[in-house]
Amino acid sequence: MIKNRFFNRNIVSIRDFDIDDFTYLFDITDKIQTLKSRERGEIAKGLILGYIFYEYSTRTRLSFESAMSSIGGRSLGISDVDSSSIMKGESYADTIKTISLYSDVILIRHPSDGSSRYACEISEKPVINGGSGSEEHPTQAMLDIYTIFKEKKRIDGLSIGIIGDLKYGRTVYSLIYALSNYKVEIHLVSPSILKVRSESIYDISNKVKMYHHIELSDDLLEKLDVIYVTRIQRERFPDLQEYKKIQGLYTIDENILKKSKPDVSILHPLPRVDEISPSIDNTVNALYFKQAAYGKELRAALLSALLHEEPF
Repeated sequence: MIKNRFFNRNIVSIRDFDIDDFTYLFDITDKIQTLKSRERGEIAKGLILGYIFYEYSTRTRLSFESAMSSIGGRSLGISDVDSSSIMKGESYADTIKTISLYSDVILIRHPSDGSSRYACEISEKPVINGGSGSEEHPTQAMLDIYTIFKEKKRIDGLSIGIIGDLKYGRTVYSLIYALSNYKVEIHLVSPSILKVRSESIYDISNKVKMYHHIELSDDLLEKLDVIYVTRIQRERFPDLQEYKKIQGLYTIDENILKKSKPDVSILHPLPRVDEISPSIDNTVNALYFKQAAYGKELRAALLSALLHEEPF
């Protein structure tokens, strides 16, 4: 039996994990999908996922709740801070301490950088970073890598384009950090004001080939095996006029697909606004909803591994 690499471990930064960790997680993700529902439903019986969302969420919260339910556990938490004691002035530390009393693992999304790392110092239960400021979203990166591997049957040797908001997009940084463990080419495409923060990737710049582009050119499209699209986040812009200047700058549509490899995979962490046309949703290239579906399975496997020394 391979040793569980995730038991009782905090999931704060994807930098804390390596290829062996990913391989282990992906293997148990595949295995958990083969379990009969009754067997799967016994894994987390009597256990509780606690969550606190200081920012809105659809897929992260619902996929974790669905994942926990599918392995027999329950979820409770705060999805709207307006209806909690946080509005009465309760400190972040006290909120973390309280929810750790009622749960076996804690999922947190917070607008401040460092929020999940700080929560680990307070909580006696494992903490999962569901998105911290503009830093990271590690379980999304695990899901993204898993999706690429499932669909492409490999990661080494791929040419991967990451497009959109590369400055503020926390999924972007987690994905780049994760991909730096593999032999890939990363093509970063963004307007100048949304270029990836150089200080955030400085320490991995020699580990992986990265190229910066402003345009999604025909020559580039012909190279890419995967196009990972991100939303330009209006809420991160201090000046709305600056946002409007670049709104809709990159849109993946039928014209883009015609210029791309026939088997190019289109991924997106969602939600989308105008960066992917709904007209390509039913193409074989559009994998973003399949990607979201994988999220439930991978997070069920992750929760199983966090909660049990032998997941199942």
